[in-house]
Amino acid sequence: MGLTLQEVMMKKRSKYFKLVYWAFACVLIVTGCSNKHSAEQKIFTEEEKEEREEEKTAEPENESGNVSMEADTVDFAQGLAIEPEMIDADWSNYFNGLNGAAVIYDVSDRRYVIYNSELALTRSSPCSTFKIISSLIALENGIITPKDSTRIWSGEVFWNEDWNKDIDFSEAFRTSCVWYYRQVIDDIGKDIMKKELDKLQYGNCDISDWEGQLNTNNNNRALTGFWIESSLMISPKEQVEVMERIFGADSDYSEETQYELKQVMLVPKQESADISIYGKTGMGKTDGIVVDAWFTGFAESEEGNIYFCVHLGRTDGMDVSSLRAKEIAVQIVSDYYGS
Repeated sequence: MGLTLQEVMMKKRSKYFKLVYWAFACVLIVTGCSNKHSAEQKIFTEEEKEEREEEKTAEPENESGNVSMEADTVDFAQGLAIEPEMIDADWSNYFNGLNGAAVIYDVSDRRYVIYNSELALTRSSPCSTFKIISSLIALENGIITPKDSTRIWSGEVFWNEDWNKDIDFSEAFRTSCVWYYRQVIDDIGKDIMKKELDKLQYGNCDISDWEGQLNTNNNNRALTGFWIESSLMISPKEQVEVMERIFGADSDYSEETQYELKQVMLVPKQESADISIYGKTGMGKTDGIVVDAWFTGFAESEEGNIYFCVHLGRTDGMDVSSLRAKEIAVQIVSDYYGS
């Protein structure tokens, strides 16, 4: 059985005290060895000191061995703190019968909280959540310049009226304009794209179906690609890990790129003024049926940052949409901070 949010927070406090205990124990070990060494030195006669120095000269391996043991002890304690913890959560009430998964990665506690681990580890098409990645790569490589990012509409009429005009980066992201990003990805090119996806460890990193011909719902090149029900696949847990690689403390991406991405990812009209939630929706169909609905991103607060993902799979007879995935994600994140 999964844990409730309250149980997760209790486990969080327990883990904190365990880590403090181990750190304190390691300090005692290292300090104790040092104090013992100092006491022994005080009772040595001059002759014993000379003999001691000779032993040190003759057997340098022993001294280095002692340092190594102390270093190993410290490394062991650090390893306990660094290794992420995996917790199963019972968040079924948020999904109300929908086939779905949720993942939160809490940076401050190095902990994953996961609902429906089987689905959370299953790869599927990222769909429009990939616009985070294509925007990231384009911004970092100068292919998108926010102040001069307008692309000219071809005149082709699309099903989404918001796409039937010249459009800039901010609006293209907000309306999830496929034809805009089809051009951006072509400008990035296969070589840079593959290199960047490998760097991000983005799912299976498979861009082999560049044109998106595996997509059974559309044969219009302006609306297809490897990221829409095609060759590229990623799991909800991997989505969370990629978000941390982009926006985490060890990010390789420039502050300017991260800033511009945050501007378009920010969720407007949030209930809590203490939390800022950023993310992107995505949705894909197979034979006209929604099989993937996403909302993935991260949240900032004074308590620390968390990275999250909600994915909904096919659920016959129920409303499966990216909007519903977003609603679930925002509620889980808000309750997680409030618990």
